[in-house]
Formats: sequence, structure tokens, C-alpha cells
Amino acid sequence: MAQQKEVISTINSLIETLKDGQKGFKEAAEAVKDPQLKSLFNQYSQQRSRFATELQNQAKSLGEAEPEKTSSAAGVMHRAWINLKSAVTTGDDHAILAECERGEDSAVNEYKEALENGLTSPLRDIVSRQ
Repeated sequence: MAQQKEVISTINSLIETLKDGQKGFKEAAEAVKDPQLKSLFNQYSQQRSRFATELQNQAKSLGEAEPEKTSSAAGVMHRAWINLKSAVTTGDDHAILAECERGEDSAVNEYKEALENGLTSPLRDIVSRQ
């Protein structure tokens, strides 16, 4: 039972990370001028939403009545930093892209940690694919 609680905690942490990415990419899409970047960031935002829903369903299947639905406090700070940086640099697409890359590096680390925490199939397969 303790292991199941740890797995659910890991899933909820990933959901927060995905919600951070979803909102961050949405805000980045709204801030950039380049139409290709705008489209790409919108696609990434939608993808993160789908991934979060997939993990929420997995958490429910493990007995979690209320899987995580929001972003983390750190994510709020991350998005605020994006807003600040884009305002300071007058919406510089390169600066926004660099900050998105930093956010993705952080998300990759979260996923690596989750995979090291003893997830079993099919959850491990889902997390690995995402």
C-alpha cells in the first residue's frame, strides 16, 4: 500500500509538471511573433494536456479519487519569469524559446526521476513514451 501511495505521488508530481508545461507553452505561443513557433508552442501545450489526462486516468485506476489538476507553485513562478523576460525583452522570440527549453529540461529531469522510482508496466511504458 505504501508503494502504491508513492506511485500516485509520483504520478501527481508529473501531472503538475505537465500542467506547468501546458500553461507555459500556451503563454509562450501568445507571446511570440513567429507563426511557426506560435503553432509549435500551441501543439506542445495541447500535447501536455493530453499527457496530463492520460496520467490522471492512471492515477484513478490506482485508486486516487482526485488526481492532481493544477500546476505547481514553482510552475507559477516559472510562468511569471517567462512573462517578465518577454516583457523586458519586448517579446523576443529567442528569449522565450530559450526559457521554454529550460522548462523542458526541468520536465525531462522530473520524468527521469519518476522512471527511477520503480514504476511498473503499463505506467512505466506510458511515462517512458511521454
